[in-house]
Amino acid sequence: MSFVETITSWYAAHMNYASITALMTIESSFIPFPSEVVIPPAVYVASESTSALCATGNYPMDVALIVLFGTIGAMLGAVINYLLSMWLGRPIIYKFADSRVGHLLLLNSEKVQKAENYFNDHGKVSTFIGRLIPGIRQLISIPAGLAKMHFGQFMLYTFLGAFLWNTVLALLGYIAHGQADLINQYSHELSIIILALVGVVVVYYVGKMVYKKIKK
Repeated sequence: MSFVETITSWYAAHMNYASITALMTIESSFIPFPSEVVIPPAVYVASESTSALCATGNYPMDVALIVLFGTIGAMLGAVINYLLSMWLGRPIIYKFADSRVGHLLLLNSEKVQKAENYFNDHGKVSTFIGRLIPGIRQLISIPAGLAKMHFGQFMLYTFLGAFLWNTVLALLGYIAHGQADLINQYSHELSIIILALVGVVVVYYVGKMVYKKIKK
């Protein structure tokens, strides 16, 4: 049984807000773990009925709180990456990525470089947009830490991106009834759609600002 399968099995028997927060913290750090197996199943359990209880039977699961605690966990994991990168610096981060432990965590210098290039190309807003892109989502906090991005801005963009992504996962969990195959199939497509919508909104506001300046 793989690491993900072991954790997923444990999670099924211990599904509550604390485990959601913990697993989303892991998912958002440098440890490879898919968010698709955390939020959607919890939302499915919560949406089965208003009286659906978590595995411990102590209290009902609420979709809004699932998204909230999932977002808190994502932010905690992102902060771990940010602080480690800021304190350790680029040489150590890249050396760790190419180490045996780094490879066990599915890291390598090419992946870190890809995330850093994305950050350099798109600026601080990449910590928001990057949360919606597979392969970038978990690592975008590393170049933010290396660049010593303003912590307040980092937290704001990370919150917005993580909240949006977790909302998408919650929607998928409700529509797909917690079926992992359907969730994995459509999560990538939905992230592309959301990125396109974000791009349209950005272009609209930038165009509006440019138009006002020209008009003046």
